[in-house]
Amino acid sequence: MHMSDGLLDARTAVLFAVVAIAGLAVALVRARADLDDRTAPMAGLVAAFVFAAQMINFPVLPGVSGHLLGGALAAILAGPRVGALCVAIVLVVQSLLFADGGLTMLGANITNMALIGTAVGYLVALALRKLATRSRAGLLATAFIAGWVNTVLASCGFLLEYAIGGAAGFGLATVSVAMIGVHCLIGLGEGLITAATVGAVASARPDLVHLLRGARREEVAR
Repeated sequence: MHMSDGLLDARTAVLFAVVAIAGLAVALVRARADLDDRTAPMAGLVAAFVFAAQMINFPVLPGVSGHLLGGALAAILAGPRVGALCVAIVLVVQSLLFADGGLTMLGANITNMALIGTAVGYLVALALRKLATRSRAGLLATAFIAGWVNTVLASCGFLLEYAIGGAAGFGLATVSVAMIGVHCLIGLGEGLITAATVGAVASARPDLVHLLRGARREEVAR
């Protein structure tokens, strides 16, 4: 999912750099409403955890491995806007310091993992929030599904970018089958890590899980 330099032509790379900057600007402005003295440290911990977890690969097929994207995890714990910023910071640091993802592809990578992944993961979790608040098993199932869907649709973001300006020389049909197939498997690992992490935080401090806080605010409003 960390796209390397040369996968997209220059025009497409610039286009999605603009998309990434615009999306992060909106997230930055609106994230202020989600941050306070209690939640700001949580955002830092989420970014640190996603950074560390993305450095660990797990096998999905012979010769093929995957790693956590973190969009759904960050959104469930810190909210979609703060979560997008957390994942974006991780991607910038990885690109600059570890050459994990090309600098010219940074905008596309942020669009896929920080914007699409986080938004999709949170929307899925939001749709299943009644299940998540019903029991611990419901919360774990919600986190797992959100993590899986986040991974698959983030890979679809790459396919859209490749369809617009792919420069690697492979046909879109071939790339689509490979990307979606592999990321359906990677999504299983993403779902498990997301569920385990959200479950651990909820067991210790459920008040720090953004998804659960939102559900409580709705109950009070009623």
